[in-house]
Amino acid sequence: MKSENETDQDEFMGERMCIVTREALPADEMIRFVAGPDGLVVPDLKRVLPGRGCSVKAERRTLEKAVQKNIFTRAFKKDVRPAADLADQVDHLLVANMTGMMNMARKAGQFLSGTMKVDNAVRAGEALAVFHATDAADDGVRKIAQARKAWSLTMEEEEPPAFQLLSYEEMAKLMGDNAFIHAVALAGQAGEGVVKRAKLLDTYRGGSLGKASNR
Repeated sequence: MKSENETDQDEFMGERMCIVTREALPADEMIRFVAGPDGLVVPDLKRVLPGRGCSVKAERRTLEKAVQKNIFTRAFKKDVRPAADLADQVDHLLVANMTGMMNMARKAGQFLSGTMKVDNAVRAGEALAVFHATDAADDGVRKIAQARKAWSLTMEEEEPPAFQLLSYEEMAKLMGDNAFIHAVALAGQAGEGVVKRAKLLDTYRGGSLGKASNR
């Protein structure tokens, strides 16, 4: 029998059950939480914190329901206190994880910014995904969307996804000079890591994926 301070190894493998929806989903589609020694509920995005964990589907509205009804107390089988702003905390952590990986991918040559570099990567079939600032000009977004569509029609493959998750100002605060208006993730471990984190943040926020195609 595991002690309360032991890490629940099952949290790292296979499917987990959401404590709110009762859905069984892959761990990558869930947010793990642990109970801190002070009774606060702590998000554990990397699934490395010790102690008994529980999982919530990676959707803001689902997490907000867990907080409002304090479903965590039932899940942990003891009195715990989820912070009122827990959903915001998770959003900030997801953003930090994504932008941190963008910086790493840039150093590895797997994340490029600039309209021409993005357009060229898309047309060459090198783009895993494209990224636009939420305040990017419609014309720039439209031109890259046209390149995505042209490549898709030529190759008869699905277009690389397009994300619009942060404004330029938000990125500048987190990434400094690495902030961008248009960017592209390229093949490689770091580039794939960016796309994975972007998809999780997009899902958590309710799904803006593909909106950039419709401008």
